[in-house]
Amino acid sequence: MVGTVPMYQVTVETIKKRGAVVEMTKEDIFDVIRQQAADGADFMTIHCGINKNVLKALIDEGRVMDVVSRGGSFITGWMLHNDAENPLYEYYDEILDICAEYDVTISLGDGLRPGCIADATDRAQIQELLNLGELTQRAWDKGVQVMVEGPGHVPYNQIAANMQLQKRLCHGAPFYVLGPLVTDVAPGYDHITSAIGGTLAAVSGANFLCYVPPAEHLGLPDLNDVREGVIATRIAAHAADLANGNKQAWEWDLKMARARKVLDWPAQLDLAIDPVKAKEYRCRKNKSDDEACSMCGDYCAVKIVGQYLEEHMRKH
Repeated sequence: MVGTVPMYQVTVETIKKRGAVVEMTKEDIFDVIRQQAADGADFMTIHCGINKNVLKALIDEGRVMDVVSRGGSFITGWMLHNDAENPLYEYYDEILDICAEYDVTISLGDGLRPGCIADATDRAQIQELLNLGELTQRAWDKGVQVMVEGPGHVPYNQIAANMQLQKRLCHGAPFYVLGPLVTDVAPGYDHITSAIGGTLAAVSGANFLCYVPPAEHLGLPDLNDVREGVIATRIAAHAADLANGNKQAWEWDLKMARARKVLDWPAQLDLAIDPVKAKEYRCRKNKSDDEACSMCGDYCAVKIVGQYLEEHMRKH
């Protein structure tokens, strides 16, 4: 499965040719969309939902962080500089024709997703979401598959409402969220802030969680950042699967519980969501022949109760 963001390529090529992203043309954009579709892209994130009405809402209400989506910023800058409508919105039917021809799924990007807690669920975000609902229907009418991108930075108490709004306004289209991050003050730990929000989002209707690395807001992630971010998001998704009654998720946790009850360390480590890290901790903090772990040692609750419960059962 290969996904692309055509605006990134368009921006790089336009800056090389003309010096600034605001000098791009409709032809520049659509040539890249067609090229990437022909090259075999399975889905494309395209920021079609921003239009003049959305920008008016942004300007009239005001924001702390304005626009934080990279693709959204390219389009917003172009629209403001040229005083023109977003060509991705204005000529959306042409995008649908390309996607239908090459069987490409459209990922409707939320170019005005909130970039801080203070901007969550404001008029600009919701106005764009209304547009995305309309664009979803138009895509389906042409036989093009759609998924919708969601926020962003959202306080915990607004996440469920955001999921419900998207599902209603976008007619149940698959929804994927960037977190959501539930606080702005944890740089270096945003894999955790996003996992907290992602769990509730998935319980409330989100279909797909995008991982966030610890390096978010600080710098380009390295391989370890990516790994930590992916694992945190997998934990969030699994927690949501449990809450949503997923049978496989429940069976996985039950296997872990049974292995813990009998202090079966090989089974516990193999069942861990991150076996590599679990095995490293087990080896570093315990002797190889330790039956219990060093957290409790000889006072292991599981071992003590297991021993005396077994004696009780034999007597009775």
